Amino acid sequence: MLKTSLLGRDYNSEPDSLDDGSKSPSESSSTTTSENVRPAEEANRLTMLQTLIHLLKCNIGTGLLGLPLAIKNAGLLVGPISLLAIGILTVHCMVILLNCAHHLSQRLQKTFVDYGEAMMYSLETCPNAWLRTHSMWGRYTVSFLLIITQLGFCSVYFMFMADNLQQMVEEAHVTSNTCQPRKSLVLIPILDIRFYMLIILPFLVLLVFIQNLKVLSIFSTLANITTLGSMALIFEYIVQGIPDPSKLPLMASWKTFLLFFGTAIFTFEGVGMVLSLKNQMKQPQRFSFVLYLGMSLVIVLYICLGTLGYMKFGPNTQASITLNLPNCWLYQSVKLMYSVGIFFTYTLQFHVPAEIIIPVVISQVSENWALSVDLSVRTVLVCLTCISAILIPRLDLVISLVGSVSSSALALIIPPILELITFYPEDMSCVTIAKDIMISILGLLGCVFGTYQALYELTQPISYFIANSTYA
Repeated sequence: MLKTSLLGRDYNSEPDSLDDGSKSPSESSSTTTSENVRPAEEANRLTMLQTLIHLLKCNIGTGLLGLPLAIKNAGLLVGPISLLAIGILTVHCMVILLNCAHHLSQRLQKTFVDYGEAMMYSLETCPNAWLRTHSMWGRYTVSFLLIITQLGFCSVYFMFMADNLQQMVEEAHVTSNTCQPRKSLVLIPILDIRFYMLIILPFLVLLVFIQNLKVLSIFSTLANITTLGSMALIFEYIVQGIPDPSKLPLMASWKTFLLFFGTAIFTFEGVGMVLSLKNQMKQPQRFSFVLYLGMSLVIVLYICLGTLGYMKFGPNTQASITLNLPNCWLYQSVKLMYSVGIFFTYTLQFHVPAEIIIPVVISQVSENWALSVDLSVRTVLVCLTCISAILIPRLDLVISLVGSVSSSALALIIPPILELITFYPEDMSCVTIAKDIMISILGLLGCVFGTYQALYELTQPISYFIANSTYA
């Protein structure tokens, strides 16, 4: 059987679901991935451990390494507290999304309802006639935001890998066996960072051709091992010789706090994957346990690394903490290990936009061309993320921008609105209504002001020193 998606789509056995022109993009994707489950597909479902591995890998990405700079932008006291609050709200909104999808699937007698369908079906039953008529736009909006968010993650991955590859290659001649703290110097690049992005491009194209989530769990495990090893070495370094933190501000300015919000919400990268992961479990009823366990570990890791990293490097904190590490072979290996982990994580984040876009495109061609079109679309999407990284090679600001624009909408704004629309006809309590409204307003304010500040910073000229400085 030829499988051509992460969820095991078989072009030869499901032509009806692709050729049905009356089906929407999201409906077509959901139908082919959840409602026609056969024994062969059941064998490919995920265990609890595999689901936990995927959840951790989806949330432990490049955003994690940018948290020390995020804490710097918020302040030594305000930063950790705000990060904890955002983490709790994000996990709560994940639970809201899961509950709404489960409720709608039972109401409509479907085996699975994805994020976009949940928004559409809830709008179809809301009291407002205009919203019922335009319910399909709810699905389109969610699908668009998912595509922007996940491709934004992938674009950031390009920048991160290129940044670290450039530093490893161009400092190789001065790398020593003795690990000393970096001192500020101006690094004149031998090759432009965009060249390193182009080097990485063909390898990522080949990686996204692997289209089965069960197979990818092997790469996910490898990514977790390399990430765990690099995290251990990073913590081993930052806990030693921490300077007196009393000189660091407890609260930063409100302008930099807006950048903190975007980076923090970006860091919780797994929002778009929770429904898909639950649907792929052998025991989906136990996904809540996996979610709470995994996200608790993630939040603790975020706060510890962000706080200790800022305390260690202070005003010299870089966009990625790996760029602050000593120029010795031990910590160069950290950059290599984490870059390998990010490399394999790329395809997990790529899965979401691919599953939205590819079924739509394939439905327009004959069965004989399905595989070729599938691979072509994957190649184009990877190239698109590379081009966007080349056009805006500012890791910290792109992280904040993606987080503010689309991650905040998917993680904080839409889930409470979805809960209001789904359960309002069933006599919601006033406390729940007020809670949902407050979370959505908070997310909207962060989205608007965070986006403005990130765009403003991107338009500002940067000095040669800031653009090219490192620590040796």
